[in-house]
This record gives sequence, C-alpha cells and structure tokens, in this order.
Amino acid sequence: MTRIRTLRTLTIVCITVLSIFLLRLWQLQIIKGEEFYRKSIRNRVRVFRIPAPRGILYDRNGVKLVKNVPYYIVSLLPDVSAEKLDIEGLSRLIDLPEGEILRKLKQAGNHSLEPIRLKGGLDFDEVAEIEARRSDFPGLIIETEVSRYYNFGQTGAHVIGYLGWPTPEQLLQEDVTEDTMVGRWGAEAMFDRQLRGTPGMKIVEVDALGRQLRTLRTIQPQKGEDLYLSIDIKTQLVAERAFQGNSGAALALRPSTGEVLALVSLPSFDPNLFIKGIDREQWEKLSRHPGHPLLNRVFQSQYPPGSVFKLITAIAAMEEGLANRNTSIVCKGYTEVGIWRFGCWKEEGHGLVDMKRAIVESCDVYFYELGRLTGIDRIAKYAYALGLGRPSGTGLSPERSGLVPTTAWKLRTKGKPWYLGETFNAAIGQGYVTVTPAQAALLISAIANGGTVYRPQLLKDADPEVISKVILKPATLRVLRESLWGVVNGPQGTGRRAHSDRIDIAGKTGTAQVVAYTDRDRKHIPRDHAWFVAYAPYSQPEIALSVFVEHGGGGGEVAAPIAKEIIETYLEGGPGVYTVSQNSEGPGYAR
Repeated sequence: MTRIRTLRTLTIVCITVLSIFLLRLWQLQIIKGEEFYRKSIRNRVRVFRIPAPRGILYDRNGVKLVKNVPYYIVSLLPDVSAEKLDIEGLSRLIDLPEGEILRKLKQAGNHSLEPIRLKGGLDFDEVAEIEARRSDFPGLIIETEVSRYYNFGQTGAHVIGYLGWPTPEQLLQEDVTEDTMVGRWGAEAMFDRQLRGTPGMKIVEVDALGRQLRTLRTIQPQKGEDLYLSIDIKTQLVAERAFQGNSGAALALRPSTGEVLALVSLPSFDPNLFIKGIDREQWEKLSRHPGHPLLNRVFQSQYPPGSVFKLITAIAAMEEGLANRNTSIVCKGYTEVGIWRFGCWKEEGHGLVDMKRAIVESCDVYFYELGRLTGIDRIAKYAYALGLGRPSGTGLSPERSGLVPTTAWKLRTKGKPWYLGETFNAAIGQGYVTVTPAQAALLISAIANGGTVYRPQLLKDADPEVISKVILKPATLRVLRESLWGVVNGPQGTGRRAHSDRIDIAGKTGTAQVVAYTDRDRKHIPRDHAWFVAYAPYSQPEIALSVFVEHGGGGGEVAAPIAKEIIETYLEGGPGVYTVSQNSEGPGYAR
C-alpha cells in the first residue's frame, strides 16, 4: 500500500514538473516567441545603411556646380548598453555632452537593428583619433554619408542652395528619416526628390562579440538624377562682381522660355558653412548681418519701381486708345493740382514731349498726364496682366507679391477714396506701388517677346509655363521698343551707360525715391534705389533682365553698367571667366 502511495506521489510530481516545463515552453515559444525571435535576430544581425550618391547639379553649359563629398558620422552598435559603456570617456573622445549621448541611446531604445548615430560632420583628424581608440569603446564605428561641396562658394548660393538635416515637415515624407540629408534651400530643396536617389542597405550576420561573419543581403543604392540648371555660372560670376560690393539683386531670363540665366541676391553667403552644421557664432553673424545675406532679394524684397513703371502707364494709355506715339504735352518742370505741385526730375522742364521722347528722357510730367487720362484702375489692369502685383510661383523661395494699388484696394485697406495726386505718384512708380526684382524682369521679358509672361524656370530646356499673355497692339510694341532702344542708344537717353559697341541693347532706367539710407556710421543719408531693365539683342532678344542696386543712386549711372556687363558676358561668353573655389571666402557672406 505504501509502495502504491509513493508511486502515485512520484507520478503527480513528474506530471507537475512536466506541466511546468510545458507551460514555460508554451510561454517562451507562443507568448514571448516573437519577442525572443526579435532579440535573437538583433543579436545576430546588423543593418548598415548604404547612402545613395546625390545627383550632381550642372550649369546650362555642363559646368559642375557641386561635388559629392563624404560626411563622417560616429555611431554605436545597438547592442551596447549604457551600463557597459564609458560614457565620460566617450564624451571626451567625440566632444559631445554625456547627457546628449544618453539621450540618443534612450531614444534608440532596445529594438533598433541599425547603428545609433551620435555625432556627424567629423573631419579627418577626428575620424583618425576615434579609429585609434575604438578598442576602448566596443561597438563604436564610423559611418559615411554623402554630403556636398559647393564649387563656387557664395556665388549663386540663393539659386543653388545647400543641404541640411530635415525639417519636421520634410520628415513627414515617406522616404525621409532623421539621418537623411535633404535640400534645405534653392534648387537643392526644389528638386530634392530627384537629386536624393534611394539609399541601399547591407544586412550582416555577427557573432556574440559583434564581429562580422558574413553578409546576408546587400541592396545597392540608386544614384540621384543629375540635373542641368538653366543658369550660366560664367554670367552669374560676372553679374555678382559687377555690383562692386553694393547690395542688390538681378534676374536674367530667356524671354522666349522664362529660363533663369542668372539670379543675384547680395549680400550672399557661403553654403559650405552649412554642410557640417553651422555653429552658433557663424549663424549669429549671418542672421544679424545688416545686409540680410539669407534674404533672397529677387523674390522676397519689394521696392518702388520708379520710372520702370512708366512702361506700364504707357502701355495702358496706348492699349486703351487714350494716347499714341504722337500724343504730346509741354513739360515746364512741374504740373499742378489745386495747391499741390508735382515736379519733374528735370527742374527746367523738357519742353514739348511726345511718347517716345518721354520714355527716352523719362519725363515725369508726361506720365502724370498719361495717368490723369488713363486712371489708376486701368493702369493696374495692365500691370497685373504683365506680371506685377502677384507672385511668379517659381517655387524657389517664398515670394512677396508687390503691390499694384486700385481705387477698391485703397477703400478696402485705408477706408478712404483715391485721389488724383496718388495717380500721379503711381504713374511714375512711386507712392503705393512696389515690385520685386523678379517682377521687373518678367515685365521687360514680356515686352521683349511680344506680351507673354513666362514663369521663371530653373531647369535648362524645361517646358515653358505661361502665367499670362497680353495681346499688345503692334503700334504699342513698336513705340515701346523704339523708345527702349533710344534710352540706351539715343543722345538724350537716360541709360547711355548701358550702350555697347558690340550688342544692340534696349532698356529703361528707374530711380526710386526712399526716405533715408543708413551708412556704416549710422548716419541717415537720402539715397535713391537704382533700377535698370533691359533686353538684347534688340532685333532678336535672347536675354532680358532687371538690375536693382539698393540705395545705389541713379539707375542710369549705377544699374545700367551692371546690366551691360551681364548682357555682354552672356551673349559673347569667352573662356577662362570662371574658376572653381577651393575654400570658403570671408566669414560666410560678401557684399
């Protein structure tokens, strides 16, 4: 009986122990099977990202604007725990605060198969020092990403742009991670998806010590697309140098397509400063610089257009049948409305003036009277149709829309009626009227091509996009073109300094009055803005441009010679004009 009881007890014990083993096995394989599988994979496998070579940006003639360079990152294999790591020593080695290292380890968690990136932008000396001490820090590795070097430094920075780490908005894109370098400015941002390509990966089997045993799988990266921008870097270099240290902007277009041939915004900055992550001191220097080098003046600044706007007033008057080339008035140096006197820039007056002479010599009184005849609303209609008062939609950067006032606009925004004196001011490009340098370029380009406003394009041979089209009367175009030729080539033309012995140039000067200019000694000095718009060759236009010099003075004296130099460079070219910069110049900006 005792033997039977003992046997029963042993049987129960065996069944109980077996049941416990079975339950534990069920727990390990069924309940926690997936978790342990992931852990085993994590201990056995490493995933290394293979960066995709970014597409190269060329100018329209095949000159390399950028080159790909390695970007070194120090990372930690994911199975290295903070407890086993000399955080203090690692902090000294890679010059990164201990708290930041711990934060990155915690953020990565326990489920990462990829290395945990600690710090990027290492130079060769830093890489060499880390490699020499890797045995002190098991799991520490050097990874390589693809970054950029901008061959021409600050030249063309506002159109070429630069790379950086993604913004929160860019992280929402399906193929962008925190470790992805993306375009943050200019063409680099505008065409980021085409340029970026698709990264690959290498899946490696490792042993318990983290040593690589074999490669399980390799997915090759796909190189980004090479792109040919529409700009001519030779013309871009000459254009920026022609400003001779002045702040301003210029936009040169192909009038038949809208392709951007040169885009100048000065002061500029060196995009190479951003490659490794700009430090606080450099950022403060850029952001607090009084010339605002990060501002794209071509699209983001708006100014009174001065006498350039007289072209709109002339178009409106002729297209509405209110004036023609023979419409004449006597300019005695001023005109009066009630107790108000509106003067001409030529105090003694121009005498008897017709349409052509009024444009050539930029007679203010003549355009006061055209404004009186036409009215602000009809002037505004043609201004808007020819690209003013609205963004161009290029997409290169946020744009200001400028302002073309109307009677309804003033009543809505000011709560007051429109006055005749305000029409006088608007008719000569003063008062409420403002335009961006881009809009001024669109206007002269439309006159050059017969009335079509093309959206500015940054890619060579891109399909033209029409913003608007104005069917101008042949007589209107004939008067405009002959007058613009006379501005540059006539004996009394205000743009004589744009005259070229080799190329027939047509253009219009503008001098916009401003309240005051603050010089480096903080003295307020009245100094006008200088404008010049032009196209060439006169008979078959291949380039149209606007030039704006901030507080430059007279448009004919300051802006016209710059336009001449840009036009001659683009149309005549010549070898050896450009050189590839090897180092950043100055503190990251140039006036």
